[in-house]
Amino acid sequence: MVLKSYAKLNLTLNVNKKLKSGLHNIQSIYCLIDLHDKIFLKKIRNRYSDHISFSGPFSKDIKKSNNSVKKILNIMRKNRIIHDYYSVKVNKKIPVFAGLGGGTSNAATLLKHLTKKDLNKKTLGKITKEVGSDLRLFFHNQGYQKNLKSVIKLNKKYNFYFLLIYPKVKSSTKSVYAKFKNYSKLKKPLNKSLAFRKNFIELLINSKNDLQFIVEKKHKMLRKLLLNIDESKGCYFSRVTGSGSTCYGLFANKNSSLVALKKLRKKYPKFWFSIAKTI
Repeated sequence: MVLKSYAKLNLTLNVNKKLKSGLHNIQSIYCLIDLHDKIFLKKIRNRYSDHISFSGPFSKDIKKSNNSVKKILNIMRKNRIIHDYYSVKVNKKIPVFAGLGGGTSNAATLLKHLTKKDLNKKTLGKITKEVGSDLRLFFHNQGYQKNLKSVIKLNKKYNFYFLLIYPKVKSSTKSVYAKFKNYSKLKKPLNKSLAFRKNFIELLINSKNDLQFIVEKKHKMLRKLLLNIDESKGCYFSRVTGSGSTCYGLFANKNSSLVALKKLRKKYPKFWFSIAKTI
């Protein structure tokens, strides 16, 4: 069995407050994109341990002793969702420590595939608490995270093209949040007018990622990179996804994103580039 494990982009990200648990409450409009890892899954008979391996351009950054695949399989057995053991081979094409949610996507993909019936809220809550709040995002291709416990599927599906640039800089989510101080007010629920593409794009343009300032301050070349993306023809806006360090631009169409890629690849030959679209 071969599974596709998709990356995510935070189109907006607002940090509202720090909770008693030490976590931060966030609100985010997000989407999954066609950039994906491949997971090769096979049940192991007469064995009582999983065999997990990673390959691909970003596999060297994965810890064999502690990773999201190993964690989710153990959590699922602990909650009696599965009883078997598996051979899991992950081909990592999503950059690691880059704000694209690759590890959480791997966990969510396995959870969705191996769960034979819908999980009740209590069980899903327990699993999310152990894996991370981003787990909920991967149950919808495009959605709105109201808070850490609630994610809403967007009523309208939008087809967007993105230019992704990963400057091969690891950005620690923990360290970024540790420096965050300027909290945003809670946003109102999305309104019906956003069913129109033009209105939705306008909302995104006028929004931001609250964490971007901290990521830019630590990695100063990102500010210039984002400006270069933003100045490209056909780009609506540029932004950092999550806690970084992947920078992206939302483009009017595929052709304009390809033109920008060609131009910026000459300027930044050592960076990783990809064109992606919503799924």
